[in-house]
Amino acid sequence: MEPNDLLDGHDVATSVYERVHARLAELGTFETRTSKSQIAFRRSRGFAYLWLPGQYLKKPGADVVLSIVLGRYERSQRFKEVVHPSSRHWMHHLEVRSPDEIDVEVVEWLREAMDDAG
Repeated sequence: MEPNDLLDGHDVATSVYERVHARLAELGTFETRTSKSQIAFRRSRGFAYLWLPGQYLKKPGADVVLSIVLGRYERSQRFKEVVHPSSRHWMHHLEVRSPDEIDVEVVEWLREAMDDAG
C-alpha cells in the first residue's frame, strides 16, 4: 500500500504528508510504511505517524493527526493528547489542519524523534 492509497480524497492530509516527508528528507534517511490505518515514518523503529482520525471518530477535530514519539513528555499546548505507551516513549498527538502547521517547532520535535529512532 502506498501513502496515496490511504490519503486519497483527503487533500489537507495529502499536503501535510508531503510537507512532513519533505522536512524529514532534509534531516536524513528514513523509510515509510503505509497500512490501512496510518503512514509510519521509520528508522530502526517508528518515530512519527500520520493517520486520519475520521476513520475512528464521527466528528474529528482535524483531517489528519501527526503522532510523534519522544523519549520525554513535551508540555506544549499544541498537542491534543500525550500518552505514555511504554516506559521509554511518549506519544504526542498533534491535530493538523494545514501543512503550514508543520513549522520550525514541529520539525525540531521530528528531528528529536528521528534521532532517537536510530
